[in-house]
Amino acid sequence: MHKPVLYQEVLTYLQPRSGQKYIDCTVGTGGHARGILSASDPDGLLLGMDLDPTALSIARETLHEFEGRFTLVHASYTTLLDQMRMLGWGSVDGILLDLGVSSLQLDIAEKGFSFRVDAPLDMRFDPSSELTAADLVNHLEEEELAQILFRYGEERFARQIARAIVHSRPITTTGQLAEIISKTIGERKQAIHPATRTFQALRIAVNRELEAVEQVLPQIIEALAPKGRVVVIAFHSLEDRLIKEFFRRESHDCICPPRQPVCTCGHKASLRLITPKAIKPSAQEIQLNPRARSARLRVAEKIERTH
Repeated sequence: MHKPVLYQEVLTYLQPRSGQKYIDCTVGTGGHARGILSASDPDGLLLGMDLDPTALSIARETLHEFEGRFTLVHASYTTLLDQMRMLGWGSVDGILLDLGVSSLQLDIAEKGFSFRVDAPLDMRFDPSSELTAADLVNHLEEEELAQILFRYGEERFARQIARAIVHSRPITTTGQLAEIISKTIGERKQAIHPATRTFQALRIAVNRELEAVEQVLPQIIEALAPKGRVVVIAFHSLEDRLIKEFFRRESHDCICPPRQPVCTCGHKASLRLITPKAIKPSAQEIQLNPRARSARLRVAEKIERTH
């Protein structure tokens, strides 16, 4: 079984214990969840959520030895509080949010996430959702497409790529799209494959990933018990920035503009930063798993208020 990114760091910061409850918001194939359940023997409980039914079926096998201690649901982590209510959980002691695309999704060609193999242009985490990457590529106006590539992919050549895409329609496969991008900007010196940023941008747009992160963060605070911890792994700078700014804001009492002489916001800190700076994978982990290279881990703990 593929070892998940920053595995030991997740367990170290999450501190799983017996008798406590945990949520893995993106359970994937169950790698992190297995570690959490093992560390919380004999009676720690875990709720695992994922949009990918293939991943969930694998996770069920991965976690079979912990039968009775975990619940897996096919759902977005944006429904976190609803899922807790259905289980009768008032609060939890730890939450893991591992963002981005999984190795499983990249390695299954027909899911359309990879530009390295020719497959239908899909990119949906949840195959039951309607919008695909092909829909965006073939139907968006050139300007709107360029904005997506620039905002979500931080692609410098967004306008050139968008123009080439529009002129090459219809585009139905990953191979077609990758070839169009390579022909458009491939002659320029690139440290990564020319299609990397475009594919990333389309995936984020198809799955509304940034909006989902913004929706779940306030729910995480509500869900955590006092001294409960949230561990987030982000692979994209935009996601990591969202997490960093949210954690920083929620770790301060006053969030009024700096020059305002008197506080009027009434905001009270709800989190304590455990990792002032993001934790990065070791050189050894990156060597064993090159996909880990952009991972950034941040941890915060819910403040215990005394009355």
